[in-house]
Amino acid sequence: MIGRAVSRVDGPLKVTGGARYAYERQDFGRAAVGFILGASVAKGRIVRLDTAAAERAPGVLHVMTHWNAPAQGPRDGSLPDQFGRPWPVLQGERVSWFGQPVALVVAETFEQARSAAALIDAAYETEAGAFDLASHAHLAYAPRTAAVGLATDSVLGDLDAAMASADVTIDQNYTTPAHFAQPMEPQSCLAHWVGDDLHVRPSAQGVAGARMALARTIRIPRERVHVDTAFVGGGFGSKLRVHEEAVFAALAARVIARAVKVAQTRRQVFTITGRRPETIQRVRLAASRDGRLTGVGHDVNMQGTSREEFVEQTATVLRSLYAAPNRLTRHRVTDLDVGLGEAVRGPGELPGLLAVESAMDELAHELGLDPIELRILNEPERDPERNVPFSERRLVECMREGAARFGWSARAARPGSRREGDELIGIGMAAAIRMHFQGATRAAVHMGRDGRVVVRSDMTDIGTGTYTILAQVAADALGVPLARVTVELARSDLPPSPGSGGSWGASNSSNAVHRACESLKEKVFGSSNASGFGRADLTSVVSRRFLDGVEGEGSIVGMADDPNYRNFSQHTYGASFAEVAVNTVTGEVRLRRMLGVFAAGRIINSKTTRSQLLGGMIWGVSSALHEAAHVDPRYGNVVNGDLAEYVVPVHADIPAALEAVLLDGIDDKANPLGMKGVGELGVCGTGAAVANAVFNATGVRVRDFPITMDKLLAALPPAF
Repeated sequence: MIGRAVSRVDGPLKVTGGARYAYERQDFGRAAVGFILGASVAKGRIVRLDTAAAERAPGVLHVMTHWNAPAQGPRDGSLPDQFGRPWPVLQGERVSWFGQPVALVVAETFEQARSAAALIDAAYETEAGAFDLASHAHLAYAPRTAAVGLATDSVLGDLDAAMASADVTIDQNYTTPAHFAQPMEPQSCLAHWVGDDLHVRPSAQGVAGARMALARTIRIPRERVHVDTAFVGGGFGSKLRVHEEAVFAALAARVIARAVKVAQTRRQVFTITGRRPETIQRVRLAASRDGRLTGVGHDVNMQGTSREEFVEQTATVLRSLYAAPNRLTRHRVTDLDVGLGEAVRGPGELPGLLAVESAMDELAHELGLDPIELRILNEPERDPERNVPFSERRLVECMREGAARFGWSARAARPGSRREGDELIGIGMAAAIRMHFQGATRAAVHMGRDGRVVVRSDMTDIGTGTYTILAQVAADALGVPLARVTVELARSDLPPSPGSGGSWGASNSSNAVHRACESLKEKVFGSSNASGFGRADLTSVVSRRFLDGVEGEGSIVGMADDPNYRNFSQHTYGASFAEVAVNTVTGEVRLRRMLGVFAAGRIINSKTTRSQLLGGMIWGVSSALHEAAHVDPRYGNVVNGDLAEYVVPVHADIPAALEAVLLDGIDDKANPLGMKGVGELGVCGTGAAVANAVFNATGVRVRDFPITMDKLLAALPPAF
């Protein structure tokens, strides 16, 4: 059963409307509706907030501002569990970013709440703000750590000396803009109080984090918060923590003693929800004439805010990727008066590999070497900074396999030399690396006398196929048909997990379920060996000897407590290949075909895994050619803060010739099932493959992403 291309078991519910998402839930009868009003300035203070007209409007039940908001727990960025930190709203007259919520209107209908919110008379005293990274980069500071506790800096040898003595060097700056996750389902929450207990239906990637954050914010015991988020319409990091909509729903429901639901509008997702930080990256490579790296350096300066520190681990991509004796990586943060930085799919790896893998392509061009051979030449035998063996490393195999499948040998070595009419054609590639994480997770598996199996975990399914793969793992371990397995997820009364995020959800939960199944079988056969029953008779033994069925529990520890994470360097790998056509008249770039070859240990479901990888690859194309948030340097607002102007690929931008290939295997150092995550691996390096293909087509190197027509047109050769 493991490895098969099984269609999603929750598919029928989703296509028939049976899967209810947070805003659609009707668990508590007819709910009132809240609408959030955001500030129209980016920095300053509220000097007037007249709600009288709104309070008199039809259907309005309550208007909440900083004058009457209930007391809440204060922000505390020092708490190690970043997703469980308190998230208070309406905390005074200060405005710290454009769109910051300043009021909530609760009414009988959404339309009534929205109309009443427009009647609130708000005035602000504005202050000068810092909104542009480049002009404030000199204010950068060194943070305590990068994300997930990774070291801020790493230093080995003397990079400056290596650069000074090298035969060939690359020293270039690359810039990436802010990105937004923009899941199909906007952030939303339904809340209701039963006595002193809060029941919430949020759109959240993690149950435990949402539960703790709400408990700390509202100042009630965690046990009195009951979370159910059975279906989530995408997250991509933006739902790892609860945002204002969940806190507003909980507070308002208590005030009016009635269920309340609140959703961010699509425009509010651009202001209330966090963003991938904008970056300025300097990549330095020193090499001998034969292509061997003697030094590598990666300096990253990223946008932050003084409200809470978030440091995307952008400079870590180079730490384990290539061998070189002299090494330097550094993270720096420049606080701006903008929205918070938060995880967006492929945090760190996506922007970091855009820069590093573009620089490697530049080095290959300077040396006159094939880009794949340059990378293979600098393949490390051990982790070059930690000096421990790799748990599994198949990067060279990914590159070789991809080169053969894609027809890499037909690539024109001289940029700009392949033309078809008005179009220049180019091929590029890039390597991919993604850290493999592990979080403490528990699961329970119950088999009844009728042979039916129920799997339980608070793990979430954000559209990635969790319901399906956990059913597969249990069916495989217990030897029962898939149709006899039911999976219950995403409730706070179920065994805890870190949820979906960081490409660890599938691995964490699958291994906990696998161990629960092993525990169940030990209970069964430990009590029946004397009767001569074999393991093939599991369902028969249960039906005869366990009147109430039998249950097993399983768990895995977090990576800090797993010796394999200390003793081995654990990553997933891939290689991306892209062919583009660049129109010499318009400067338009069109992707013609793309291939990704990936290695992530054992594959549980080849269909859902391929789907995840293809989606990630498209996201990588978006980072190279389309996607950028533009902040007005005068006022601090996102000027393209809607899906009409925040450009992402559509069907016409992505060719049918898009394929993901999986190198199946088992990483026995990773976990009992030998599997690793793939949800973010597909975005890693894909954008750089496209950027390198653009250079191969045109001879024009764009280092300010995304690559748009205006950055190419002036440098392109004339059309025929």
